[in-house]
Amino acid sequence: MRSMLFVPGDRSERFEKAEASGADAVILDLEDALAASERPKAREAIATHLRRSSRPVPLWVRINPIDSADALIDLAAVVSARPDGLLLPKARDGRDVLRLDHWLEALEAAHGLTAGSIKIIPMITETAAAMLQLASFVPTPARVVAMTWGAEDLATELGAAVSRDDTGRHNMPYQMASAGCLFTAAAAGVSAIDTVDTEIEDFAAVERRARSSRRDGYVAKLAIHPAQIPALHVAFTPTAAEVAHAEAVLAAFSNSPGVGAFRIDGKLVDRPHLLQAERVLAAARRR
Repeated sequence: MRSMLFVPGDRSERFEKAEASGADAVILDLEDALAASERPKAREAIATHLRRSSRPVPLWVRINPIDSADALIDLAAVVSARPDGLLLPKARDGRDVLRLDHWLEALEAAHGLTAGSIKIIPMITETAAAMLQLASFVPTPARVVAMTWGAEDLATELGAAVSRDDTGRHNMPYQMASAGCLFTAAAAGVSAIDTVDTEIEDFAAVERRARSSRRDGYVAKLAIHPAQIPALHVAFTPTAAEVAHAEAVLAAFSNSPGVGAFRIDGKLVDRPHLLQAERVLAAARRR
């Protein structure tokens, strides 16, 4: 995936449009995007859509935090409709992920679903306490396929006025949160997905920041508007020059397997660069 697009769960008229937006996955939201009073109606709408959709792209559901009264109600409403995965917000530590994993094991069995078929992506930096517990997310249940992070809830807890500076770059505390997500996901052996960009008009800026995300190690980005999708896909798709360089690196190691380092395009290339080249080519094949 290069993009995952949020859609408010109480806006059912947007569900099919989101699937047709070009996003690699859609997240039907039961948490921040709607008022608490709208959640019962949203749960019903999401479950209905999950059952009817031909799934041109994977359909995920963001449930409410595991310690809230809504979390189990969300699961009871949507699991039988077989979402492809669940986004877990405000995960406090690894125990929250394990708890959701155990609940899903029971619900999958109750509804005749294959164990582990519903995947999980936890949001691991949305509280100050979670920032101090990142190591607890490793190791992680097998159904966890990625980790992501969020800045706005963390900014609220820290008492910050904003999470970004005037250029759109995250301020220092949120750079730490982003780095924590990257380190934790790498240690767990899963993908890292970058948080949302709130810009919905300056798409050159969206693309520029997404390219920076890919350079840092993210493989995809969350999106809040369909118009962001083309910029994200350009940013997370390797360029022709990147593909050509990666192919040259693989060819060099393939042709001389006993050699540990090569000079390619005026730079010294060794084994870590081989792994990077393999990732570039894998990303290019996912287009």
